[in-house]
Amino acid sequence: MSLDGSVERRRSEPSSMQINGSNGNANENGGTSSMMLYSPTSPSPQSQSQSHQRLRLNPNTDHNPENYEDLKLEFNPCIFSSLERYLPPSMLTVTRQLKVQYMNDILARYLPQGERIRVQRHREYRQKIIANYQPLHRELYTMDPATFFVQSFVEAINKNTEESLRSIISEPSPGVYTFEMLHQDFCKMLLSEVDNFEKWVSESNFRIMRPNTMNKYGAVLDDFGLETMLDKLMDDFVRPISKVFFHEVGGSTLDSHHGFVVEYGKDRDVDLGFHVDDSEVTLNVCLGKQFSGGDLFFRGIRCDKHVNTESQPEESFDYSHVPGQAVLHRGRHRHGARATKSGHRINLLLWCRSSAFRELKKYQKDFSAWCGECQSDKRERQRQSIAATKRELLRREGDNTVA
Repeated sequence: MSLDGSVERRRSEPSSMQINGSNGNANENGGTSSMMLYSPTSPSPQSQSQSHQRLRLNPNTDHNPENYEDLKLEFNPCIFSSLERYLPPSMLTVTRQLKVQYMNDILARYLPQGERIRVQRHREYRQKIIANYQPLHRELYTMDPATFFVQSFVEAINKNTEESLRSIISEPSPGVYTFEMLHQDFCKMLLSEVDNFEKWVSESNFRIMRPNTMNKYGAVLDDFGLETMLDKLMDDFVRPISKVFFHEVGGSTLDSHHGFVVEYGKDRDVDLGFHVDDSEVTLNVCLGKQFSGGDLFFRGIRCDKHVNTESQPEESFDYSHVPGQAVLHRGRHRHGARATKSGHRINLLLWCRSSAFRELKKYQKDFSAWCGECQSDKRERQRQSIAATKRELLRREGDNTVA
């Protein structure tokens, strides 16, 4: 298959970062999971009069946002629905058209002209695939929890309490959570859909974008029609869990994703270098098939400043894949994949992102709530402060004794 599309993705999309000892390429991962074209009209006086109002710091969870799926938008319709919860109160009662104009003006400020052109090209690329590719299993394209997930997972999500979630989730290493998730029939169905897509790509000589530059094999699921289903997966299943376990990195405000599969084995990728993901929370589920090796290895959570620092012994953890079993971790949790020694392994990856957390992170300097090295630095500062206080108290006590 041609890799021309992946070159375009490498040049233009934000990414996760490759760090020490990886297998070659700079890891420019990305994949904007959503961009549809919207040509805004000039803002109305009403829209302009509202433009000085600030967005809410926290979402209005009681507000039921509009559905924007029927519009041809430059940005993912889900972004508009999510952003609507942050609108000032006066904007919640205006027409949908005014809301779109107002939110589009805000989003456009953060998207340079070159990026807008790239987004439009990616939209056209997706539309061409969806217009020509014939799905093998159309039931995959609509979320069906009873068919997709094991019963224990569905029951825990439906109860939606911290207790119910903890009852099915294990934490074998700090910050790494595992649980039974996908039904085997769903895994087989998704594998056959991916095989069908790759067969179509080969027969039609279509040049596709790969998920990232560290993986030469695999496919972006969002690009051939599974975006809406994966949005539901993130909104209704990943976010409730992330709200409990990853609240300090925007787990409760996840609002976009990049969904893809990666392939390892003979005539495929063999391993994956040490890196961090372009996500706040990453869902990784093994779909199969028969294989040996390919363990994930984790080496501690780091912020940008400390991404290349040494890991501590207690941060090292290796995980062996089990088909249908999910691994959930922070995107900044440094990890990689060991060589797949035999067979063929395919994994489903969902990078979940929070625009609110990313905006707030720009103004933060201390990440000790989740960065292992920041935590170590903070403990050292506290130790030094306590030691200095003790020395000062002893000095004063000595002065009083002499007096």
